[in-house]
Formats: sequence, C-alpha cells, structure tokens
Amino acid sequence: MKKVIFLINSLEGGGAERVVSTILNNFVEKYECYLILMQDGIFYELDKRINILYLDRAESSLGLIKFLKLPILAYKLAMIIKKYKFEHIVSFLYRANYINVLSNLFTQHKTIINECSMPSMKCKNGDRFSGKINKFLIKLLYGKSDLCLSNSYVNMMDLKNNFNVNKIGYIYNPLNIDMIKKLSKSSIQTTKKRFTFVTVGRLIESKNHKLIIEAIKDFDVDLWIIGEGRLKLELQNFVESCGLNDKVYLLGGKENPFSYLSKADCFIFGSNYEGFPNVLIEALACELPIISTDCQSGPRELLAPNSDVNFYLKDKIELAKYGILTPIKNIEKMKEAIKLIMNDNKLRQSYKEKTRQRANDFRVEKNIKLYEEKIFAD
Repeated sequence: MKKVIFLINSLEGGGAERVVSTILNNFVEKYECYLILMQDGIFYELDKRINILYLDRAESSLGLIKFLKLPILAYKLAMIIKKYKFEHIVSFLYRANYINVLSNLFTQHKTIINECSMPSMKCKNGDRFSGKINKFLIKLLYGKSDLCLSNSYVNMMDLKNNFNVNKIGYIYNPLNIDMIKKLSKSSIQTTKKRFTFVTVGRLIESKNHKLIIEAIKDFDVDLWIIGEGRLKLELQNFVESCGLNDKVYLLGGKENPFSYLSKADCFIFGSNYEGFPNVLIEALACELPIISTDCQSGPRELLAPNSDVNFYLKDKIELAKYGILTPIKNIEKMKEAIKLIMNDNKLRQSYKEKTRQRANDFRVEKNIKLYEEKIFAD
C-alpha cells in the first residue's frame, strides 16, 4: 500500500488544520497515512488508522527560538523520513513548509508545500521581526520545493509575482459538504431569540471582530461569535463596555460549528486580510447568506468568481453573485450591508438558493483527486 505523509504544526482549530484532517480521513481508505506534528494538540477528529508522529511536543512561542530550532527540527524530520522510508512529505503552514524543504539537506525526498495564506499580506501585517524573517525564508526556501501549492488563484499569483516561486499550482480547500450538512442538523445549547448573525474565526486582530460588534450595535439582532484566541478577554470587555451583553455572545470554540451556522440567519465576516477562508465555504454549505469584507484574499474569489480578483472595494458595498462584499475596516458600509440583508427577504432567499451551487465547487471528492495527482506525479 502506498504511503501518504502530511506535516503540520498541530491539529488544533484552524482552516489549514481542518483541511489536513479532511484529506487524511479520505485518503485512509486507499493509502497508509501518516501525520507528523510539531506540537501537541488534536482538535479535529481523525480516523484511528492514521499514524501520528511527533517532531516536537511543546513548541516555544518565542520567535527567535522558533527560528533557531528550524534546522534541528529539519534534521529530526529527515531521521523520520529515513526510518519510515518516506518518499514525499506534504506540509501545510509556514513553519512546517520551512522544515520540509530544509530536511532535504539531510535526506532526499519529494517536497510538496502548501501555502494557505497570502504571504505578502501576512508578512506585512505580522510583527516586524516575524514579518521580515518569514519574507526572507519564503524567498529562500519555497522555490526549492518540488511543488508549492496554494489554496487560491490569488495566493498562487502572490507567490509567483512577489516571491519568485515558479513551481506552483493551486487547489481549493476540499470540504466534506455532505458531512457538514449532516452535522448542521444537530441541536445547539444556545437559544435563538431574534434575527441572528454568526461568525467563526480565531479571536485575533486580523479577524477584526470589533468591526462586526460595532456594526450590529444599533440593530435588533444577536451576534454569535465562535472561536478561541488571545483577544477573548479583550473582546468580552469590549462587549461589556458597549453594553451589548444581551446581543453579542462569545461562544468559544465548537467541535461542530455547523450546527450553529445552520440556526443563524446570516454569516458575517470582518477580516482585514485572509488566505482563503474556509468558513465562507462552510457557511455556503450550511445555506447561509453571507456578508464579508472584500479583503485580500479569498472572499472576492469565493463570492464573486467572475469578477477581477485583483479589485478591492474602497467606499461602497457590492451585491456579488454569492454574497455581499464590503470594504475592509468600514463600519458604515458594514451597517449598510446588515440593514439590506435584514430588510430584503427576497435578496436573502436568493442568496440561500445559490449557496448549494457554489459550495459544490469545493466538494472533497473533486479536490482530493487533485491532491492525489500531485502527490503521486512522477
């Protein structure tokens, strides 16, 4: 039986982590599957037949130490490759990608790296030290991989134009639409009282939850926020300071967020920048109308696929084919979109009817086959 090997930092909550678990859970019927992690943390359910190996158990959060440990972890990966006679490694996320490529200094194998964000935006918006380090390492290492995959066309072109990566391609994130629909029917513990918006994402600066909180303040609605992150206490304090305890609910991380998505009336997304947001596809699979910022990158490619993906809104909203787009960091335009989706039942229903059509473009069966072709290509 052929082997399939994936490397990622951890399998805690996150879009790339969900993609890895989805791919492996589907591959395990045909292949001997291995998952290599760099730290403890498995949030998503994995088939018990998947073999789990560790490079490290407790990853330091200090940027300099992380940087200095790269060659050590690359050597450890090379030893695992030799021991298990792995012929390839498919890695996800910056750190795993660096280690995958660097491990070729110690043993030769096929390196397939997967970039799940828009690197130029990530490097620009991170802290100054990590931004410079990541920019340097991407330019130095990504081009040395056998193949660099991205999860969107825009991210692929960013790698090509700004980081000189030429052995590239893109595969949309594969999602198990049927599983999502099944899970979405589960009951929830939260009581729905009125028109409800829902959002899903880590509680970090780039997701800009404050934008959504401020935008819904003057409407007779509830907002469910699903996710964990370092800003949880700050956001809770912000909600209290705005007097919104009876409207905004920080529900924490949910193993089954789809049950909440399906009970809400509209998905709302306030990110300043993205890679390719899985949550928008998941919202489509749950047949939710969507309001999203037109951030780099992903929302436009997802919701307005026939438009110019290099165009971004500045001062108006757009009724795109599969959802409403708004400019980033613009509370007034977000309010305009909220008012429109709440008051126009015909528009809301029109978007709901189109959700299935778009969600089907990301079916796991379609995109898993593309991964197989890349992994086992000569």
